[in-house]
Amino acid sequence: MSDPIHYGKQQIDQDDVQAVVDTLNSAFLTQGPQVAQFEQALANYVGSAHAIACSNGTAALHLACMSLGVVTGDIVWTSAISFVASANCALYCGASISFIDIDADTGNISVAALTQKLQQAKHTNSLPKVIVVVHLAGNSCDMQAISELCKPLGIKLIEDACHALGASYQGDKVGNGKYSDCCVFSFHPVKSITSAEGGMITTNDSNTAKRLKQLASHGITKHPTELQLAGQPNWYYEQQSLGYNYRLSDLHAALGLSQLAKLNTFIERRKQIFQQYQTALSVGNLTLLEQNPEGESAHHLVVVLIPNNKRDAVYQRLADMKIHCQLHYMPIYRQPYHRISDAAIKTFSGAEQYFANALSLPVYPDLSHQQQQRVIQSLLEIVNE
Repeated sequence: MSDPIHYGKQQIDQDDVQAVVDTLNSAFLTQGPQVAQFEQALANYVGSAHAIACSNGTAALHLACMSLGVVTGDIVWTSAISFVASANCALYCGASISFIDIDADTGNISVAALTQKLQQAKHTNSLPKVIVVVHLAGNSCDMQAISELCKPLGIKLIEDACHALGASYQGDKVGNGKYSDCCVFSFHPVKSITSAEGGMITTNDSNTAKRLKQLASHGITKHPTELQLAGQPNWYYEQQSLGYNYRLSDLHAALGLSQLAKLNTFIERRKQIFQQYQTALSVGNLTLLEQNPEGESAHHLVVVLIPNNKRDAVYQRLADMKIHCQLHYMPIYRQPYHRISDAAIKTFSGAEQYFANALSLPVYPDLSHQQQQRVIQSLLEIVNE
C-alpha cells in the first residue's frame, strides 16, 4: 500500500540537527547570539534595513499592527482569502476589520476591487489606518499599484508574506520594504524554511524597528540611549509600554539560520514541482493560479482550480487514495466569528469563485518525482471520470 502524501512538510537534514545540538550545548537557549545572527541574515537576504524575530507569524502580524499604531476605533483591511491571523491581528489591537475582494485567477487582492473600496471609504470618511496585503501561495501582489493607491491617503501597508519568503517582485526580494511599512514572515514547518515555530518582521524604519523589538519583549528596554532615566547601573531596565512575550529562542533561531542557508535550493525545487504540475495539468484542462509576471513566486502552495463545483468530491477521492490536499483558504468572512450577511457575501464575487474551485496540491522540497506523478495521474483520472 502506498505511503501517504501530505500537502506540505519540512525538510530537515543533519546540518539542521547539528545546529540545534550545538545551541543546546552552548551557554544560551533563549536570548543568545543565534537570534541576532538570524535577524541579520534574513535582513541581508531580503534587502531590508531591519529584521525583528518573534515567536510565530501571528505574533509578527500583531506586532506589526501595534508598531504602526493600530488601536481601538481604527479600521484595518485585509484580503478576503487568507488565514484568519491576517484579520485577527487587527482585532487584537481593538480595531475593526473589513475585507477586500480578490482576483479569482491569482488569489491575491484585486486592484480594481481595492480602488472601488477606497473610493467608497473616502466618501464615507471610513478609510483604514492599515491594509494587510497577503501574498497568497507565495506569489506577490501588485505592490506598486497598491502603494500608489494607498500612500497618498496616508494608509500604512503590512505585507503578509508568510507564504512568500524567497519570492521576488520587480527584481527585488519580497520583504525589502520598497512599497510597505512592514513585511511579515512565518517559519512554520510547511513554509519556505522552518524554525519549528517562528516569525520575522522586516522594516526600513529605525523607529518602527525599535518599537517592534520592545513590544516583542514585554515593552522592556535596557539600551542606555532609550532609557528615560539616565545614568543607571548596568542591571537597570525599564518597561516603557505594554508589550508581549513574543520573543524567539536561540534554539529556534539556530534551526532557522541553518535552514536559511538552503532557502534558494528549496525555492528552486518548489519551482520545478510547480512547472511539472503546470505542464501536466494543462493537458487535462486544469489551471493553476496565475503568476505575477513582475515577480517570481516562492511556490509555497500550488493551487489548482477544479471546475464545476467538483472540488470537495475531488478532495475526498484523493484523500481516500492517501493524497492529502488542502483548501487555502475558506474566505475569512465565512468563519463563524467573522461572519457577514449573505447579502454582503454576494459582493465578493472573486473570493466566492475562488472558494468554490481552489485546491492546494502537495508541494515540498523532498516530494519525489514518483510521488508527484502519483498525484497528477490520480487527479486527472478523478476529474476526467
